[in-house]
Amino acid sequence: MSQLSPVLKQATPVVAVRGEGLHLYDAAGRRYLDFTSGVGVTSTGHCHPRVVEAVREQAGRLLHGQYTTVLHDQLLTLTDRLGDVLPPGLDSLCYATAGTEAVEAALRLARHATGRQNVIVFEGSFHGRTMGAASLTTAGTRFRAGIGPLPPGVAVAPFPAAFRLGLSEEEAVAHALRGLDEVLATVAAPAETAALFVEPVLGEGGYVPAPAGFLAGLRERADRHGLLLVLDEVQTGFGRTGRFWAHQYEAGVRPDVLITAKGLASGFPLSAVAAPTELMRRAWPGSQGGTYGGNPVACAAALATLDVLREERLVENAAEQGERLLDGLRTVAAGAPGIGDVRGRGLMAASEFCRPDGSPDPETARRVQQAAAELGLLLLLCGIHLNVVRMIPALVVTAAQVDEALALWSKAVAAGTGQEETL
Repeated sequence: MSQLSPVLKQATPVVAVRGEGLHLYDAAGRRYLDFTSGVGVTSTGHCHPRVVEAVREQAGRLLHGQYTTVLHDQLLTLTDRLGDVLPPGLDSLCYATAGTEAVEAALRLARHATGRQNVIVFEGSFHGRTMGAASLTTAGTRFRAGIGPLPPGVAVAPFPAAFRLGLSEEEAVAHALRGLDEVLATVAAPAETAALFVEPVLGEGGYVPAPAGFLAGLRERADRHGLLLVLDEVQTGFGRTGRFWAHQYEAGVRPDVLITAKGLASGFPLSAVAAPTELMRRAWPGSQGGTYGGNPVACAAALATLDVLREERLVENAAEQGERLLDGLRTVAAGAPGIGDVRGRGLMAASEFCRPDGSPDPETARRVQQAAAELGLLLLLCGIHLNVVRMIPALVVTAAQVDEALALWSKAVAAGTGQEETL
């Protein structure tokens, strides 16, 4: 008999047979409150009726139309509709299926467009597991060890992770920007550097939002040195953080290239790279495309997702419920000395576990995450030491579901740390 690779370790013991909204159900009918949303993918919840209907209708008309062979109406309509939500000036798109593919396409575009080979990424970054994307990833050696040599030309600069650095946010930004200036002066000469790749909120690196001033500092340096600013909004985009794009929390920040995926199509594999047409024209022929990129059914799901986000005001809901979630997590943390930090933006929320000496405590984080699963709350770990428990509910989450999750979280923290419940 064949089996799944033993390297594919499951975060929870659940075998799901059905999903609805914020809930997953196993074969025995047990209900789980899903605060993973497929790692931020099912943005409109499991099996939103509007998305399901759009998929059913499209599946009966055209299942696959390879978009460098034939165009199809769903692709053209989605491209037009994305123009309503993309940052100004990003009027040209290419499509792929996964975030890592889109990162690869953006990396090629940056090097083609500038004629320069180097790129700069930031500590704690996650951009994917394929070879080019893995070379940009610093969120843990588990993503890049044992496969080298990775493609060269990547330099790493500090990210302003204030808690990890033991600094205020303002001090952390100053530290990170000084570090970037040193990288440009010592490792990656500006004349040989194509782009800065950055997540507005670190994902796998620990759910660390970029503090005020950091992205603006990157924009200023990109303009000064003729670099491209590439924003990886694979996990943060499509309303996840309470703004349509996470970089919109900082006024005046203009990406040259934007990468999106995950919540774009409510569970269907679709990713995109957006850039100004003049910039996109500089990509070399044959450097963009793929067999399944821009699949008609995935595009139909994305169009339905856009409708649901607008009509149900899900971006606004993400901001409102995200604030409620973070407030509740801070209440729990106040009674749990093992939680060193609570942070996030919108519906990207995290609790970081530390030992009494301040060092990372991945063992306790794992115990708490597993205890939550036993109680019926599904969560994931992240962070460079895997000592951060993250919550990523679908954007349709209600106040009652946030409160239910917080009550279960309080029980899980008590079970995993030996403390009493705080909610």
